[in-house]
Amino acid sequence: MSTSPAVTKAWRDLHQHGADMAGIPMRDLFAQDPARATRYFLEADGIALDYSKNNITEKSLDLLLALAAATGIEQKRDALFAGEKINRSENRAVLHVALRDHKSGRYRVDGRDVMADISAERDKMALFCANIHANHHLGVTGKPLRHVVNIGIGGSDLGPKMVCQALKPYWLPGRRVDFVANVDGAAISQTLAGLDWQETLFLVASKTFTTQETMANAKTARQWFLQQGGREQDIAKHFVALSTNEQAVQAFGIAPESMFRFWDWVGGRFSLWSSIGLSIALTVGFDRFEELLAGAHAMDGHFKTKPLGLNMPVIMALMGVWNRNIMGAAAHAILPYDQTLALLPDFLQQLDMESNGKGVAIDGREMTEKTGPVIFGAAGTNGQHAFYQLIHQGTDLISADFIAPARSHYPQGDHHKILLANFLAQPQALMQGKNLAMVKAEMAATGVAPEIIKEVAPQKTFPGNRPSNALIVEMFNPFNLGALIALYEHKIFCQGVLWGINSFDQWGVELGKQLAGDILPALSGGPAPALDSSTANLLARLNQWGEKQ
Repeated sequence: MSTSPAVTKAWRDLHQHGADMAGIPMRDLFAQDPARATRYFLEADGIALDYSKNNITEKSLDLLLALAAATGIEQKRDALFAGEKINRSENRAVLHVALRDHKSGRYRVDGRDVMADISAERDKMALFCANIHANHHLGVTGKPLRHVVNIGIGGSDLGPKMVCQALKPYWLPGRRVDFVANVDGAAISQTLAGLDWQETLFLVASKTFTTQETMANAKTARQWFLQQGGREQDIAKHFVALSTNEQAVQAFGIAPESMFRFWDWVGGRFSLWSSIGLSIALTVGFDRFEELLAGAHAMDGHFKTKPLGLNMPVIMALMGVWNRNIMGAAAHAILPYDQTLALLPDFLQQLDMESNGKGVAIDGREMTEKTGPVIFGAAGTNGQHAFYQLIHQGTDLISADFIAPARSHYPQGDHHKILLANFLAQPQALMQGKNLAMVKAEMAATGVAPEIIKEVAPQKTFPGNRPSNALIVEMFNPFNLGALIALYEHKIFCQGVLWGINSFDQWGVELGKQLAGDILPALSGGPAPALDSSTANLLARLNQWGEKQ
């Protein structure tokens, strides 16, 4: 059995060095090193990364890179690209990188080249999109299918939904897309209420075509379609499956030619590059979808070839581990200063927390180091008026990524300059802080009474030393959005390697789903399974009140 990275000498050296760094203000590090901002700065594939506002020195970086080497990041990266079954608990390869590199033919699973399958599926998607956009594939009454409704959950929802919103400036004229994920009847009901059934195309995204929430919503959409005037034989015109279960798809009424496949080496939260991205292609056009893939593929090339110290995903992973494990950050905020990226925190929350929310190492040992942080966030400047207060002055250390484009798709007066001023000011304030002497001097200069200064000044101090990264692009387009997503995918993978965990399974999701399946019959008058007293009491009250509906 291999040794967990958390008990290696590299980790011990980092912790010892971290204790020395803990009391050093970052503003002093900037004052001592005029070249700091350019020293800790990288560019790749249209993205610029400033990581100088982390409490690190060259020694810190050397020790972090030693940890990367000791944990075998390069070897494990190569194993990922080689199609080895690095998802050991499920005995699967992890090859989402192959989905955006359809020309090289270098990806094999169990000795079989998977590129022919990928290319065939992509060609099928391209033809389908072309037929929809050219009005060759029409609804049953002859109307164009202008409105797409994607029914999925988790990775079959968050990724394509985020990308569609982020690429709103690139939507084809007359197109509309909605996403339904929550099994709460409000989600599907509110979406259906605004539809013209004759112009609607439903995409049912479920690898097994058995996902409880997705299939409940799909069946409701099917029933609604029939109630509006559609017939059983019309289902094939208005419903598409993104799945691998051909038998279940056909039983639903979807034609085999309207089923788009993906494979067990494509994890759900890494699947927007596959047929799960059909909603994206239908909304922005297949050419734009391929630009998204090209951006991700470019970042794959950077990750695969650059030395660790110049490798953007590796550096971001190392900063994440430094802040989480050495500096003690419990949470990490994703803060896009671009309204079109408002769903990026939600997407990265799943990508990161479902991947690295693990308490057991890949070799079966209980983790001694903290793993994935809590991921949260919101679009700037909204978040500044919601939770930044806690980041600035709260008792927990929270790290952050600030993300912004230099140019906006929606230029309105000084709006974007005001946005960028806040984007630049917030990480500066987090880093510098404001000490008690500065606050007292400011208050005294405005004539505040000494007794008020004594009481209030401590409340107006900012500790500073709050770490952050800043990522900027020229303007968000499909290419650099693809590169940004791939950057985070690889960062998360690298952090999993550094912690010695499997970033590609999600067993923690399964237990609640199993128990829900056992409880469901009891909510319809069936026998109740063995339950703890709290759950049994809640079930009884729900049934009592539910009878009144």
